[in-house]
Amino acid sequence: MDNYEQRFITSTKLENETETENVLRPKTLEDFVGQQKIKDSLVVFIEAAKNRDEALDHVLLYGPPGLGKTTLSRIIAGQLGRQIRVTSGPAIERAADLAAILTNIGEGDVLFIDEIHRLNHSVEEILYPAMEDYALDFIIGKGPSAKSIRIDLPKFTLIGATTRAGMLTSPLRDRFGVIFRMENYTDSELESILKRSAKMLGIEIKEKAAKEIARRSRGTPRIANRLLKRVRDFAEVLGSAIDLELSRKALKIMGIDEMGLDNIDKRMLETIIDNFGGGPVGLDTIAAAINEDNVTIEDVYEPFLLQKGFIARTNRGRIALDLAYKHLGKKRSGGSQLDLFEESADENK
Repeated sequence: MDNYEQRFITSTKLENETETENVLRPKTLEDFVGQQKIKDSLVVFIEAAKNRDEALDHVLLYGPPGLGKTTLSRIIAGQLGRQIRVTSGPAIERAADLAAILTNIGEGDVLFIDEIHRLNHSVEEILYPAMEDYALDFIIGKGPSAKSIRIDLPKFTLIGATTRAGMLTSPLRDRFGVIFRMENYTDSELESILKRSAKMLGIEIKEKAAKEIARRSRGTPRIANRLLKRVRDFAEVLGSAIDLELSRKALKIMGIDEMGLDNIDKRMLETIIDNFGGGPVGLDTIAAAINEDNVTIEDVYEPFLLQKGFIARTNRGRIALDLAYKHLGKKRSGGSQLDLFEESADENK
């Protein structure tokens, strides 16, 4: 088992979490905490589509994992009063797979494709006329005898979800009528989610404990709910209520500090600071030093460290910022943080 699989605070869903997530999913926009601007827009768009008796425009949801893209898609289908078909980009391997899904979808229903940026090219090309003209175009045969066949489809709503919007091709992105970026949650929003989840799971949690768990959840509901379940385990074994003292003790044992960093985050920061003088250091070098692959570092570890100002990406590589030194109790040797940025800029003149 590698480091990534052992993390409590990865925002990617773990294999054993599907059942619990389904229980905790809100069913309506009113129950869905956070993303207020998106909710306000959806209320209008959904009501307008229902009044016109039309399918809702195709929707693209993008942002970091664990923020509720799948949940929101199910809520949209529910608010429309339609069925939802859930799949993912990697699961649709051939154009025939997509055709089978689309020809079995009902009028006005919702097709949700997670990780839509991972659709292969041949499948994506079939999707263009399906989204734009509600039709499938096929070429049967080869050469002069080849024939083009068009199959009409019921009007449907495609909801695509992606953590990497930049990897979507322009033709696909342009066919979405509604595009929303999902933002990280505030601590107060996560606290509300934790209280709701605790109630649904039959867990008693003190307000200060909910605040503490929320503060260390990286702005991600999935992580907050996962930590709640793990803290509950400690409470049951120790025969204690989930209060501030127990939550701090449990989170410390799990290796999650006050800023939401775990041991792997700290090891990455310490590697940049101790082994490479604070940087700049290349991604390949960091990956080799901490025995992890580049993609996991770039997609899983780095985003939170960048967002919180622990590291920065420069043209010469990654650098540790002043906050990283302060948090780890280390002193910068040599130049300042500004010097590192200036050196990187000079290198590329």
